[in-house]
Amino acid sequence: MTIDVFADIACPWCYIGEHRLFAALAQRPHLDVQPRWRPFQLQPQLPATGLPWRSFVEQKFGGWEQAQAGFRRVATAAKDDGIAFDFDHIVSAANTTDAHRLILFGRQLGREWEMVDALFRAYFAEGRDLNEGGTLLAITDAAGLDREAAAAYLASDAGRDEVSQSQAFAQQLGINGVPFTVLDGRLGLSGAQSIETFVRALDEAARSEATEHAAS
Repeated sequence: MTIDVFADIACPWCYIGEHRLFAALAQRPHLDVQPRWRPFQLQPQLPATGLPWRSFVEQKFGGWEQAQAGFRRVATAAKDDGIAFDFDHIVSAANTTDAHRLILFGRQLGREWEMVDALFRAYFAEGRDLNEGGTLLAITDAAGLDREAAAAYLASDAGRDEVSQSQAFAQQLGINGVPFTVLDGRLGLSGAQSIETFVRALDEAARSEATEHAAS
């Protein structure tokens, strides 16, 4: 069963949703699944160098203070999942093109989700600048990737078309926000669903798959 996870590294609910999905998968170890990261940029128009975090927040949410309630809600929801957020230490609203490309690079080496987790943690818990090349390469160490190979990958145009094509494909599917999870190409779940909801969806997709195979 293929599980397509449309998400963005700069999306806090994507971090929570990814964690809950894998917690659900741990409850169904008998399922043969292939989770696949699908690049989606919430802010594709941001400059390649990103924007200062505070000015971005003030513009997007209508002020710094207005944004704090939303940040607290995210941080509170994440505590039960064992995820740490520190919004006060984020320095830059990131253009996540290169972050997505590194995830695609990690996929080639079987370290896709290790790269995802390393990037989420670096951005939301450690406040690291995902638009700074040296920082991105340092994060590859936490994912167990070769830094020199990653640097060569980023220096090329590899992965750029796949990032833009994934964005276009999501829009064709009517996906306008993330996280959005598609199970076996047949069942879509919007948002950071609970672990229990993910488990029920996995069971439903598995039953549908089994019925389809039995009928063929």
